[in-house]
Amino acid sequence: MTAIAESTTGRKLGLVIDLDTCVGCHACAVACKEWNDGGLMAPLTDEDPYGASPLGVWFNRVHAFEVGPKSGCGGDDAGATRSVHFPRSCLHCDQPACVTVCPTGASYKRAEDGIVLIDEDKCIGCKLCSWACPYGAREYDYNSGTMKKCTLCVDRIYNTHLPVAERQPACVMVCPTSARHFGDLGDPESQVSKLVADRGGVDLLPGLGYEPVNKYLPPRERRAAADTPPLKDADAEGDASHRLLKWVDRLLSR
Repeated sequence: MTAIAESTTGRKLGLVIDLDTCVGCHACAVACKEWNDGGLMAPLTDEDPYGASPLGVWFNRVHAFEVGPKSGCGGDDAGATRSVHFPRSCLHCDQPACVTVCPTGASYKRAEDGIVLIDEDKCIGCKLCSWACPYGAREYDYNSGTMKKCTLCVDRIYNTHLPVAERQPACVMVCPTSARHFGDLGDPESQVSKLVADRGGVDLLPGLGYEPVNKYLPPRERRAAADTPPLKDADAEGDASHRLLKWVDRLLSR
């Protein structure tokens, strides 16, 4: 078993994803693919992309769910449904199962910023990490015979040749609705930490105890019509939003 390095700085770099504003455009997935095809985990291979059995490596995937009475995930006061887009990638957990099961130490969590990475020189492609990860964040590259995953664009966020404003993950840079936010979630005074506190950001599958660093902001409740007064009970809005996340939890737990 591989030990998890203790944090030396208290920093926890990660993402906050706003399910209320994500429109499911997949720009994050495409930008991630493009940047990382020449970055730390390069190349991200594709085989038969337009054929009957496409195969490739993607670090970001976006799922779409219909939320409403028929789905069992709640709905607005008029019983209408809405589409919620759910981006999914590595959550850079504080207690990552992928690290503890790795037999060679190829998977590791950086003590200086909490980013979970893979040393491809040590990876033997046994896939134990992919079986241990409940979030489906690990990708097997059939060309190299190694595992690959989101790096939070570590070769970008520390790149001093880029302007400071561009030292963010590629997925954050291209999001047209600013649904993705990057920062230090170990700092309670950081912008992302305040956003999580203000919007009631949550962990995905919290009951497993892996303590994901990335957080999700639940979708806000929609009003049925322009003249419908806003919800007066703050818990009513939270209940519907958290039902969605619990539903996603169940899907990922299958």
